[in-house]
Amino acid sequence: METWILILCSTLISMFLIPFLSLHLKAKKLPPGPINIPIISGFLWLRKSFTELEPAIRNLKALYGPIITVQIGSQPSIFISSRSLAHKALVQNGAIFADRPPALATTKIFSSNQHEINSAVYGPTWRLLRRNLTSEILHPSRLKSYNGTRKWVLDILANRLTKSNGVKVIDHFQYAMFSMLVLMCFGDKLDEKQINQIQYLQRPQLLSNGRFNILNFWPSVTKIVWKKWWMEFLQHRKYQEEVLIPLIRARKEVKQNKSEDYVLSYVDTLWDLELPNEKRKLTEDEIISLCTEFMNAGVDTTTTALQWIMANIVKYPTVQERLLAEIKGVLVETKDEEVKEEVLPKMPYLQAVILEGLRRHPPAHLLSPHAVTHDIILDGYMVPKNGTVNFLVADMGWDPEVWENPMDFKPERFLNKEGEEFDITGSKEIKMMPFGAGRRICPGIGLALLNLKYFVANLVWKFEWKGIEDVDLTEKQEFTMVMKNPLKVRISPRVMK
Repeated sequence: METWILILCSTLISMFLIPFLSLHLKAKKLPPGPINIPIISGFLWLRKSFTELEPAIRNLKALYGPIITVQIGSQPSIFISSRSLAHKALVQNGAIFADRPPALATTKIFSSNQHEINSAVYGPTWRLLRRNLTSEILHPSRLKSYNGTRKWVLDILANRLTKSNGVKVIDHFQYAMFSMLVLMCFGDKLDEKQINQIQYLQRPQLLSNGRFNILNFWPSVTKIVWKKWWMEFLQHRKYQEEVLIPLIRARKEVKQNKSEDYVLSYVDTLWDLELPNEKRKLTEDEIISLCTEFMNAGVDTTTTALQWIMANIVKYPTVQERLLAEIKGVLVETKDEEVKEEVLPKMPYLQAVILEGLRRHPPAHLLSPHAVTHDIILDGYMVPKNGTVNFLVADMGWDPEVWENPMDFKPERFLNKEGEEFDITGSKEIKMMPFGAGRRICPGIGLALLNLKYFVANLVWKFEWKGIEDVDLTEKQEFTMVMKNPLKVRISPRVMK
C-alpha cells in the first residue's frame, strides 16, 4: 500500500514538475543557430575573416531569425539584428549589457590588459577613463577651443587635394584627420614625417592579413607554432613605445611649465588619474594604449565616413548642387566667405547628408563585442555571461520597415518638417546606430559629427567635385567598412559670383 502511495505521489509530482522544468529549460535555451561540433565548429568560425563573417551571419539570420547563436572559439557568440531587441538590450537593460568579454591574447597587449575605454570591463576603471575623456577633451566647450585646429587641418587638406588633383582622396582624408587627432592627443603640431610614422605604428599590419584570429586560438600553442608571428607582433608594440613615450614625456614637461598659449591635450588629462580598484596612477604603457585608442577611434571612423559621404555627393550631382545652394544661402546671410563652425546648425540639408551617409554606410557593420554582467533572458532566449553579444549595425540602418528603399542615398528622408531633430543615440527608439547605443555608445559622437559637417561643408564650398570614373560603392572590410575601389575625383576651385 505504501508503495502504491509512493508511486502515486511520484506520478503527481512528475506531472507538475515536468511542464515547469520544460518551460524553465526552454527559457534557458540559447538562441537558435547552426549545429555546434565541439572544438571543430569554434575553430572553423574563428578562421573566418571579417569579410567572410558578416555575409555568413546574414545568411544565418535568414534561416533562424533576428537573434542567433554561433560558436566562435570556445564561447557562444550571440548576434542581434533586430532594432527592438537591440533597444531592449542596450537601452532598457543597459547596465547588464554594458560589459566586455575577456580580452583576446593580442588585445591584452595593445590594450594594456583592458586598461582602455573600449575594452575595459564595465566597472570603476571604465567609468573613470570614459568620464575623463567626455568631461575633458571631448566636452563641447573644449571642442570649441579646437576650432583653430580644424581650420589649420582644412587648409592642409585643401592644399594637398589641389596639388594631387585627379587621384584617390582617402589618403589625404586620413592624413588630415590624423594631423588633428595627434594635435588633440599630444598638444603639438608634428611634421609630416612624424605624422606618417605614428600613423604606421597605430596597429600591426599582421592583424589585417588573417593572422589575428590564428594567434588568439589557444595562445599557449600558437606562441610555439607561430613564434615568428608573435615576435613580429610584440616588436610592433615595442616600436610604438619607442615613438610615443618621448612625446608623452615631453608633454608632461609642457604641462608642468605652462605657457600663455597652453591648450589642454588628451595626454595631459591622464597623468593624474588614479585607478579606483588598484589605488595607483596610470603607467606609461597604459597611457600609450589610451592615446593609441584615441587616435584610432577618431581617425578610422571619421575618415571612412567622410569618404563614403563625398563618394555619394560625387555620384549624385543633385545632392552636391542642393548642398552648395544651402551653404551659399547661409554665407550670404552671415556675410562670411568660408564655412565656420558656428553656422553649421543653420544647415539642415548638410545634417541630412551626414546622417544619410552614416545610415547607408556605417563605418562599422558590427559593434565591438558586448558581454552581460549575468545570465539574462532576451526574447525568450538565454544570453549567457560567458558569451559575447554582437549587434548588426548595418542591418538596422537598412531595415525596410523603417526606411523606404533603404539602399538608396536619399538625404531628404532626414528633413523633418516639424523641426524635430533625429535621435541618432537611439535613446527612445533605435532606427540606426552607427555610434552604438546605451552606456557603451561611442564617446566621440559629438566630435565625429562636428568634424564631418565642418569638412563636408567646406570641401563642397571650396571645390566642385567630379568623378574621374563611375563611383563604385562596393564595400570592403578592413578595420572599418571601406570602399573596395577608393574614390578618385577631379576637383576644381569654385569661382563664386
